[in-house]
Order: sequence, then structure tokens, then C-alpha cells
Amino acid sequence: MNNVVVVESPSKAKTINKYLGSDFTVLASYGHIRDLPPKDGSVRPDDDFSMDWEVDTKAQKHMKDIVKALKGADRLFLATDPDREGEAISWHVREVLEQGKSLDNVEVKRVVFNEITKDAILEAFKHPRELDDELVEAYLARRALDYLVGFTLSPVLWRKLPGSRSAGRVQSVALRLICERETEIENFTAREYWSVRADFKTGDGKTVSATLTQLNGEKLRKFDLGNEAAARAAVNVIENRDFQVQEIERKQARRNPAPPFTTSTLQQEASRKLRMSAKRTMQVAQRLYEGVNLDGETVGLITYMRTDGVQMSNEAIGAARSLIGTDFGKNYVPGQPREYKTKAKNAQEAHEAIRPTDIYRRPKDIAAVLDDEQLKLYTLIWRRTVASQMESAILDQVAVNIGSQDKNAILRATGSVVAFDGFFKLYMEGQDDADGSELSGGKDSEDRLLPPLRENQTLARHSVTPDQHFTQPPPRFSEASLVKTLEELGIGRPSTYASIISVLQERNYVTLDKRRFTPEDRGRVVTTFLESYFTRYVAYDFTADLENKLDEISGGRIEWKKVLRDFWGDFDSAVAETKDLRVSEVLDKLDELLGPHFFRPGEDGSDPRKCPTCDDGRLNLKLGKFGAFIGCSNYPECRFTRPLEVTKGGDTDAAANGPVELGVHPDNGKIITLRKGPYGMYVQLGEEEEVVVPPPILKSGAKSKKKPTIKKIKPKRTSLPRTMSPASVDLDVAIGLLGLPREIGIDPETQDMITAAIGRFGPYIKRGGTYVSLKGDDDVLTIGLNRAVILMANAPKKDPPTEIGPHPKDKKIITMKQGRWGFFVQHGRTMATLPKGTDKDSVTLEQAVELINAKSGKKAPAKKKAAGKKKPAAKKAKTG
Repeated sequence: MNNVVVVESPSKAKTINKYLGSDFTVLASYGHIRDLPPKDGSVRPDDDFSMDWEVDTKAQKHMKDIVKALKGADRLFLATDPDREGEAISWHVREVLEQGKSLDNVEVKRVVFNEITKDAILEAFKHPRELDDELVEAYLARRALDYLVGFTLSPVLWRKLPGSRSAGRVQSVALRLICERETEIENFTAREYWSVRADFKTGDGKTVSATLTQLNGEKLRKFDLGNEAAARAAVNVIENRDFQVQEIERKQARRNPAPPFTTSTLQQEASRKLRMSAKRTMQVAQRLYEGVNLDGETVGLITYMRTDGVQMSNEAIGAARSLIGTDFGKNYVPGQPREYKTKAKNAQEAHEAIRPTDIYRRPKDIAAVLDDEQLKLYTLIWRRTVASQMESAILDQVAVNIGSQDKNAILRATGSVVAFDGFFKLYMEGQDDADGSELSGGKDSEDRLLPPLRENQTLARHSVTPDQHFTQPPPRFSEASLVKTLEELGIGRPSTYASIISVLQERNYVTLDKRRFTPEDRGRVVTTFLESYFTRYVAYDFTADLENKLDEISGGRIEWKKVLRDFWGDFDSAVAETKDLRVSEVLDKLDELLGPHFFRPGEDGSDPRKCPTCDDGRLNLKLGKFGAFIGCSNYPECRFTRPLEVTKGGDTDAAANGPVELGVHPDNGKIITLRKGPYGMYVQLGEEEEVVVPPPILKSGAKSKKKPTIKKIKPKRTSLPRTMSPASVDLDVAIGLLGLPREIGIDPETQDMITAAIGRFGPYIKRGGTYVSLKGDDDVLTIGLNRAVILMANAPKKDPPTEIGPHPKDKKIITMKQGRWGFFVQHGRTMATLPKGTDKDSVTLEQAVELINAKSGKKAPAKKKAAGKKKPAAKKAKTG
């Protein structure tokens, strides 16, 4: 019997083909094969939400291979990933094949598996099923919702807020979270409070540290000691009394292990412990899932990595318990297996937790076949999985009240010791500390061992110390804490968090600085606009409720088009209400709401809205072709402008009214200045110079009759990166910026020099033709060779240049190269980008010449024959 199997990736296809044998042909769809065309009308609410689908140009080739393989086949197995997206890919493949009449007399079945191992694959093919229509409908509803919001709301943004990027259904809500946290931080007022601690000595000289908890018969609350005077008064009370142990409390506490990883918790822990972004975590996990070569056979190392489930199979639990007994001892194996229950509503989507496919495949056993990131992530998953089945940790905790005889002062000392380490021996869950720093796990910093004490024991007072504290603002979101908050609010789904975070950064709505998200001013403007005119659609509860309805669709409890109809009616009305909204009205509203953010009074009480150029102008928000900026109300008489950025009164006066001298360059004695230009701040070395160029000497040796010419030499300038505050630029920083590009060092792999520089798109490093943008903690002025080599190793691989052929006019070779925005052809200095949808492998010499000539404005040479085959029209399909 002839069988065809379709999976997503070629590596997965290659592995599965080895498992199934000669009766099976396994092909890859290379992900989604079609999508909604990015234009108006792809989803039509007036036609009962019918949808147009367009097959991707690259996917047409893969589909042709599948169609060819199906000729004479008996069965088609759709074996894409076991989640909603995987079900959707299988549905698209079946729909396209049916429309092409390629499934006549072919039985179509769906196969799902949670891990890529031989046993799991063979077992899955024994139990094929039909496509799950409810999962497909949930996908269709989500895709339609995202399209309708994006293609309806984004044009409103472009019209009312020129320079804004697009808006997304879930991304806009995530952006609101980040912006609101920043507002909380800006509006936060620190409050002073004090605590008092004392050190006591036992009879044998041991120290006991305790904190004052009761004063003058009253229990102390956090702000009761609100200033130094109150703290000093408390110190006097303690210093004038003798103390003894009044009460000792002893108890045992058990700490249980965390469940094995879901997608969300894996992203959080990888961020805390490995400093990996959500996007990078999923990329590495994908490679572990698809497998590595072990003893000549490709084996998947972990189960499917997009899951809400925390449960494990009985076989995996049994293997974990067996390994624990072997490696750690029987006392580390709990009496009963630990069973974790998933919170997912739908059984068909509640896949197993992320775990190793073979618990006995220890990290050290496969270290040689994994790269550094793969090994770190596999180790994290392996440890978490095994620890989840280990015995609880037991802590002996002691609390001691130390008081004066009149009980006017009572202090409390606490301590603990690990009586049995249990799962602590292997793994401790990370956490986000209260101040926003990420902890990778470990013993509580307050845990300490107290010396032996007994009630009524007299203690000698040694020292009494008052400590000043201030309340801290809430921390900015890290990737881990943002993912955690989104999950807690029910916004989005774990499999979408990585893309949500990436989109916000790509649109320049947020920046990731020191592993913390800070909203860009552009992001704050967009958020304020949406909150003002589309309040309901960026509300947390509304977005979470919509996610729940999508889950209800996949569970067969609600009809998918009803969800779309309920959403579209109100949303369409809200958009219509903004139709007659004038840009001036939007500006006035934004200026009112964002004024406290962008215009903050100076320390001297100066008016932050007073124009620094004219006497009576008022600064406010304005909109231009490239977005929002701050300008004077007296325009056009006063043309003062500055970028949309936060300043306090008087902060930008110096740069606005003229250059700010930073100092003298030590090598050439030229003045370095900080200046404001139309595109932002920059540093400049010296001033424009005029050089007299003498006339050329004639070949005969005689002097030319031409007069000397004057050539103007522009000074060297370097723009400040977007993330660099002008206030932080001193002489050393300016010298570093002007010294760019700088050589970092030789890459030991390629022996090529790696350089760092600032370009049109911001800071980057470069090796040969490979460019990598610098983000987060990577500083263009300080990045070292080790970090640069790692970034280069992780950079997306580009196809090497290929020769297409000689240009008919000058016989110079035309080459095909891959650039930042895709593939292009080059002839000399003329470069022409390939039209969207063009298959790079099918470009002929005639087509390349035509593109080059069109770019340079020349007429294409006459052809004796037709140039290449006509590009096939994109295939379209409708979904009712």
C-alpha cells in the first residue's frame, strides 16, 4: 500500500521517513502553505465572514511535490504538530489538495504524536483520526479576529497618528501593560520608613540578630517609625533595658517541587536562569524537539514544546522515579507518584508537559552532540522534570521573641536550616524579586541558623542599629514577568507570547534595556490613542474573555461565526465613530493626557512648556509626516522642535539653542560638541573646514592657468543610538562614538575581523557580509570579542552570492545576493530587489537584466526570445 505523509519541516520529514519504511513517502509543507492576503477584503463580515486564502509562492513548489507523490497513493497522513496551528496546517493542505482534485480515491487521516521517537511515531500511526473541525474553527476565528483588528484599526492609526505603525489585537494590550507600568514608576513617590535591629550575645559568645517588632506594648507596622527621630527614640528604649528569651517557636515546613514545564514556565525560567529571550527559547526548543543524531539515528530529545499541560505519562513518571532512586537514593523518592493537573479547558489541547523523551538520557550523556544553548536548555528541562517527581524539601524553622521584662520592647529573630534537601538537591525554581531583579533560585537570603537558645535565657545586648529605608517603585517588566502577567490575565496564549514580544520590539514601541522593557514614546502615544478611542478593545478583561471564547470554540461549546458576529458589530461601530475625528482633536486629547509625562517641571520650578527659543510660545505635541514630535505653538514664526522625549524644564535648552562643548579630542585638539539635528542628537568633531586645492600640473610640466579651488571638508559626525540619553554623553563617550567603526577582534572560526558601528538602523556588529543588530545590554562601545563571536554564531545564515550570468551590454557578471530586506540582483553598483513572491531559484538572466535596467532607468535590450516563463498567478481559495 502506497502512503504519503505530510509534516511541517524537512528535518522532521527525514527522521520520520526512517521510522516508517519503504511504504511511506514523507514530505514537508515547510510550515503554513497559505494565508490571508495582506489587503482589504480578505475577510468579509458582510458575506458571513467568508475568507480568501492565497497560497504562498514558495509553498506552491512544495505542494507540487506532494501532488506528484499522491499519484497512485492510497492514503494521505497529515502528521503536523499536535496543536491548533498544526491542525490548521493539515486543514490547509487538505483543502488545497481537494480543490486541485488530487485526493480522488485517497483516504485522508490525521496523525498526532507528542515526541519524535520511533516508538511514539509507530504507535501514533496505529491510531489515526479525522481532522478536528473544532480546532480548525478556533484557528479560523483567531485568524479572522487578528486580521479584522489589524486591517481595520491600523489605517485609523495611520490617518489620525501619522508615523504610527500597525496595531494588533493582543500586542496592543501587552503594550498597554508595559506603558501603564512605566506610568506607575513615574508617578511613584518614595516613602521613608525605618527599622531597628539589635545584636545580642549568648553566654558562650554566639551572636543573635533580631528586629524590633513591638514597641511600648504596640505591634509595629511598616511606617510607624517614619523618620530618624522616631527610630532614635526606639533605639533609646532598647538601650535602656535588659533582655531575655521570652518565647521559642519551632516548626517544620515542607516545600514541594514545581510541576514540569509548560510553554509559559519554560520561557520564564529560561529568561531567569539562562538569559534567553522567549523567541530564542522556542527556537532552541524546536531543535531539541526535532532531534539530533544519536548512534546514526535522529532522535527527538524533548516532547512537543507548545503546551499548556503539566501532566506526564505514567511511563515517564515511572522512569523518573526509577532514576531518582538510582542516582539519589530511595529516600528521595516520594511514597506516591506526584500527579499534576493542567488548567487547560480542552482535553484535546492539554498535551503532556515539556519533558525529555528519555529520562535516562542525562545531559552529560549527550553534551557532545549539542551546542551550548541546546545543552543548557535541555539540562534545564531535564532537571525540572526529574525534580518534579522528587521528595519534598524539609526545613526546620525557628522564631524567637526576645523582650524586656516590662515588655516595652520585643524583638524577633528567625532562622531556618534545611533538614532534608529533597528536590533542592537537583533544582530550585527561579523567581522575580520584589525589586525587579531576577533570581535564579537558591536558599532564601534570610535563612540563617540560630545558636541553641532556651526560654528565659538572658542575653547581653551588643549593638542597636537604626536602618533607613524607602519604598521602591514597581519594577519594569522583564520577559519572564511579562509572560507571567499575560498568562495570569488570560491574554494571548503561551505559544504566542514570543511573537507578541518580538512584534512590539520590531515596531519600535518598546526597547529591551538591561533585560527590562521600557516603552518608547511612540508606543505611549499609540497606547493613549487606543485607550481614548478604543477603550474596550485594549481592556484586559475583554481580551481575556475573547481568548476564553476561542477556547470554547475549540471545545465545541460555541459556534465560531457567532463569536465573530458579536465582536464585529461593536468594533465596526467604534471605528466608524472615529471617521470624522479631526487630527487636531486627537492632538489636543493626547496633549492633555500625555502632558504630565512629556512636560515635567524642572527642579527650579521652571515651566516645562515654555518655548526656549521665543518668549511667549507654548510647547505641545504635534504630528508630522514621520510621526509625533514636540513643537512651539507660534509656528511658523517660531520653528523650535525637539524629538518626542521626556525632559524636565530647561533640560534641552543648551542643545536646542546651540552646540554643547564636551571637551577637546586628545589626538587632534579639536573641540567635540553635542548637537541637535533634524533626526535627533549627534556628536561632532571640530567644525567645517575650507581647504585650498591648487590647479593640476599639466603633462608638459607647465602651470595650469586655472585658479585654485576651495573645497569644503565636513566634520565627522556620529548619531547617538536611540537608547542613549544625551545627558549621559560625556567626553569619553563622545570620543568612543566618533571612533566608530571600531575593530573588536578576529573571529577564531573564520579568521575575519569583527567590527562595531552605528548605521541607519542603529548599533550593529559586522563580519564580512554578515550584520547583527545590537540590542539590550550589548553596547556598541564596549562589546567584547567573546560576546561578538556568540552573536555572530547565532546570526541567521545568508545564502552566498550566486552568479546569474553576464550582462549583454558590458559582459559584467550579474549576481544574486541576500540583503536585509530579501534577495536582490546586482550589476556593478546597481542593485534591484526581487519583486515580492518571486522564487529566487527561478530567476533567469533575462529577468535579472530587466530588473537592473528598470532600476537604472534604461530600456531593456531587444530580445530574440521570450524572457523566461511567465510568473504563475497566486492561487486563491475562499472559505465560507
